[in-house]
Amino acid sequence: MKILPATPEHLSQLILLDKHIDAAELSHLISRHRVLVAEQDGHIQGWLRWNLFWDNTPFMNMLYVLEPFRGAGLGRALVQHWEADRMAAGYRTVMTSTAADEYAQHFYRKLGYETVGGFTPFEEPYELILAKRL
Repeated sequence: MKILPATPEHLSQLILLDKHIDAAELSHLISRHRVLVAEQDGHIQGWLRWNLFWDNTPFMNMLYVLEPFRGAGLGRALVQHWEADRMAAGYRTVMTSTAADEYAQHFYRKLGYETVGGFTPFEEPYELILAKRL
């Protein structure tokens, strides 16, 4: 398994896999080098998408590992790769969010993220905002 920035060649696979983003926006993020993929033999096993919060703080919008590959450290590897890249680019803080009723909050806390706030989107569960100093 290798982790690398997504390329236009990954777009067709990601469009089928990632139902949370418009294809044009996904293509834009790939062109900005804001999507990482974990792949083996040309097949995506997981991905991480990010953008900038307040136009200056890397914010992980999506971390997803396909079901057959869960529990083997792939999510952790994607996050750590992203954090190392962000640190090398000069950032000192990264952020993400997750619904308070999702297990993901525990995953992020194990990786050193702390709850720094939250909000309740209309008709949705409470969303936790998490941050980590690199």
